[in-house]
Amino acid sequence: MVKPVEIVESFLHALSEREMGVIMSFFNEESSWQNVPHPPSNGVQEIELMFSPIIRKSSKVQWDILSAAYVGNRAWLERIDRFWIDGAEYSVQCNGVFEFDLSKGKIMTVRDYVDLGEWRERLTLARLNE
Repeated sequence: MVKPVEIVESFLHALSEREMGVIMSFFNEESSWQNVPHPPSNGVQEIELMFSPIIRKSSKVQWDILSAAYVGNRAWLERIDRFWIDGAEYSVQCNGVFEFDLSKGKIMTVRDYVDLGEWRERLTLARLNE
């Protein structure tokens, strides 16, 4: 059985590689990712639709863990998510609650808490939807 910290470290590595297929391999059809207060993205297709614009537009992605707590199949991660777009770094502080299926090594749910106003203001210049 895999440990939550191993899933997190592997997932962060996949993000840094920016390979959508590898990133999405951490999820299944029962997975969900919610950027609170928005409704959750459910299943692989919706999660990919959520991630792909920022991953596609970024030349570099790095999520730094500031603090972490792991209990059972759950992790609480305080992070700085960094994305480099058109030569500029866009970063945002996040707190995420991750739940895992340890027998399959999958991320089952994520609830990410971030100041969406700050994030939107920073990304306005990046124009992700172009």
